[in-house]
Amino acid sequence: MTSTEQNELLDFLAEVPFFSEVERASLLELYKNSELEQYIANNRIIEKGDVGDAMYVILDGKVKVHDKDHSYGTLSKGDCVGEYALIDEEPRSVSVTALEDTSVLKIPTTHFSQLMDSDKGFVKGVMSVLIKRHRELDIIQEQLASSKKEVELANSKMAGLIDGAMDAIIMFDGNFRILLANDSAKTILENSEVTQRNILFFLDDDGADMLEDLVKSKQSGFQQNKNAYLPKIIKVIGSDGTETLHEGTLSCYGDEKEVFYTLILRNIDDRLTAEHKISSLETQTEYLQEEIKELTNDHGIIAQHKSMKKVLDLISQVAQTEATVLIHGETGTGKELVARAIHAASNRSKGPLIRINCGAIPANLIESELFGHEKGAFTGATSSRKGRFLLADKGTIFLDEIGELPLDLQPKLLRVIQEGEFDPVGSSTTQKVDVRIIAASHRDLLQFSKEGKFREDLYYRLNVFPIEIPALRDRGNDVSLIADAMVEHFSTKLNRKIKKLTQEQKKLFQEYAWPGNVRELQNLVERAVIVSQNGEIDWSFIIPNTNPRIAEGQTVEPDHILTAQEMTQLEKGNILKALKQTRWKISGEKGAAALLGVPPTTLTSKIKALGIVRPV
Repeated sequence: MTSTEQNELLDFLAEVPFFSEVERASLLELYKNSELEQYIANNRIIEKGDVGDAMYVILDGKVKVHDKDHSYGTLSKGDCVGEYALIDEEPRSVSVTALEDTSVLKIPTTHFSQLMDSDKGFVKGVMSVLIKRHRELDIIQEQLASSKKEVELANSKMAGLIDGAMDAIIMFDGNFRILLANDSAKTILENSEVTQRNILFFLDDDGADMLEDLVKSKQSGFQQNKNAYLPKIIKVIGSDGTETLHEGTLSCYGDEKEVFYTLILRNIDDRLTAEHKISSLETQTEYLQEEIKELTNDHGIIAQHKSMKKVLDLISQVAQTEATVLIHGETGTGKELVARAIHAASNRSKGPLIRINCGAIPANLIESELFGHEKGAFTGATSSRKGRFLLADKGTIFLDEIGELPLDLQPKLLRVIQEGEFDPVGSSTTQKVDVRIIAASHRDLLQFSKEGKFREDLYYRLNVFPIEIPALRDRGNDVSLIADAMVEHFSTKLNRKIKKLTQEQKKLFQEYAWPGNVRELQNLVERAVIVSQNGEIDWSFIIPNTNPRIAEGQTVEPDHILTAQEMTQLEKGNILKALKQTRWKISGEKGAAALLGVPPTTLTSKIKALGIVRPV
């Protein structure tokens, strides 16, 4: 380290609160026997349980102090960690991990103790800081004492707020003994002396069981102030026998030894009837809003390549029929656009087109989403709900990612296809529907059926009229046409005037493989328009792996002169290999810096400049 760098470091230490009163000569002695260490993101600086042997001063970067997944906070430049190691040899009580590339000054306990024994100036400086902190604590204690009256006033206001609330507020302990109840709670409980009574005695059997289960779950994984909505409506039975229905929340506070609970209940008797009448309309509105949102991102089907023109021919052939259609293609190829085109050209175009992604809905909810449910069919079913098949009556339903439909639901779908009927969840009444089914998947469903992951009879029922959508990389100049249309669309949407693609730029689009197909192209174009400068876009930096000759797994031609971008990619790959081989250790004999033959500080700078981040 140069003298200038050393002076800068000493200036920095003088600004650190822990050493702010220490003389410069003593700081120099402190620094001489300390170590500069570098940590990249996600590297552990202090491990909980290890015996402390040093404290650390953060010179640059940011760290988090935590115990497993629980975070106590973050520290950054100028902060110190591990100070207790200076006065005892107890195991570390927490872990400290770098959140980003971080440099620290490690001050060993032995060296700190030696300075305390030999350097009076050092002792004087450290003691001055400690005395200053002690005086600050005295001031804080005085402020706390003077605010006691304000706290008492605040408690009085809080009590007034609780008693004045229209919702019932009941606080109880782990044995369900009521500790506090406001006036609204005493009204619904029909009892003015409820303290020390068991809250469960005022609930019906289902409500009592539910509350017991919630309390047990909170006791097993205690989370202070964690609010939880009651999963279903709870019935309160007053001392005089009056029954009322409520929704509410349950929260807990305290510590792991003793936990208290707050139950807040709101009477819903007056609104249940009205909610039941509008529930189906709200559900249909939600579906329609989702469809409108999808339509606003629709760029239409642009096709000049013969493979895509064949798809358009198939659409025109099948649209006027009632045949079930199975669309197959890679993710992002536009399967939904094809489904919309079939619906729009069919005799059902005036009816609804209802879409559902079978892979995006949890397995325990998808049956209810498809076929609807009756009130009370399962926990949380507080009202009846129409399924998407019923909403699609007289129209079309588009089952996207049909290959993800659970096996146990496939017979129910097969029944709809064959007989046009189904039973909602929790109902014994059969519903009849007139629905055309269009399904789509990126999977090979025939192979899936052979592997036992998809019903073979359902596959053949769906595969009446198959349509194969080609990948974008196989559509030749279509990618340039679609890109032009998207550039124009996002230019208008974002109020940016962007120049049209040149022939050279179109070539870049055609050379890239587009693994994400049209969806990837759309996202890339939108991002490019956002970052454009003066109507110019450097597509060579926007499109990934623009030069196919240096793609992963390929070698560079012997006579090829590498560009600066290619050299950067090669250097990044080489550094990544070294880091993986050394398990992301940078400095030391067996570190990546030694393997690459560069100083650790240089390697750390390169890692940061190239955007290399260690996987968590």
